[in-house]
Amino acid sequence: MASLFTDPLFEISGRGPSPNKNFYYFAVTKSDVLWRWWKISLRTVDRNSKPGELRESHQDFLDDSWLQSEVSMVFGRRILQYTKALCQGHYDYLEHLSDSLLLRIINYLELEDVGQLGRTSRRFRQLCGSEEFWEQALRRRCNTVSVEVSSLALEMGWRSIFFTSKLQLQKMISRRRLRTEEQLEGQDADSDTKAEESPGESSETDSSEEKSHPGIISDPSTGTGVGVDASSCCDVNPDCNPEPEVGSDSSVPEKLLEELKHSGVASPAESSELSNARGDCSAEPEKT
Repeated sequence: MASLFTDPLFEISGRGPSPNKNFYYFAVTKSDVLWRWWKISLRTVDRNSKPGELRESHQDFLDDSWLQSEVSMVFGRRILQYTKALCQGHYDYLEHLSDSLLLRIINYLELEDVGQLGRTSRRFRQLCGSEEFWEQALRRRCNTVSVEVSSLALEMGWRSIFFTSKLQLQKMISRRRLRTEEQLEGQDADSDTKAEESPGESSETDSSEEKSHPGIISDPSTGTGVGVDASSCCDVNPDCNPEPEVGSDSSVPEKLLEELKHSGVASPAESSELSNARGDCSAEPEKT
């Protein structure tokens, strides 16, 4: 069994007790014991001091009282007793097992024994109080664990779920369901209110567009603007007749034209033609 262990079997490091500031390293392997130290001091005498190392066999360590006193002074008497037991061949197999394997072993114990085991060492106290242990214990003692119980355990912890009665669990699960349903209803109500508010916003935008174009007249049949500017029609009087242009034939009354014809006087248009003919020097005279 000892051959399954990996080197080192035990190792620890730390600074010495006050006023000592030196740093120490202590390890126990399968064949020997290793002791190292580093001198830390502000004095000029210790500036050139080098690290020290002492390596002894298991039997030599058991016989070396000075090294045992150094280990006891720096790391405590409990560490000394443990390392002496390792040198004598008394191995602690539980300390070298993995956490997953130890949890499976602990689950076979009764709850009272688990409480006693948690008082033996720091490692077992952490394992016995871990969430992994209480989850395995609950799943081992219950046939099935529902999804709702698992989600509730994430909020409360597996240990509190383990010590909660079934009636209390049912009440807590029902309250959690009601809470989730209320949250979903609140989300649906919010989405409905947003959907109702969106048509009102579109109508407001349409009215604002109509206000921004006062000259466009809306067609009641189609609901759209016909594009006619009403302000352009206000400056034009449809009843007013346009004034006739000066020099045009339409400006002379018809009765006056007839009288001029009977009297032998040329009309304004004929007179203009005659004047044009008189100014033309190239015109040939009529033959009599």
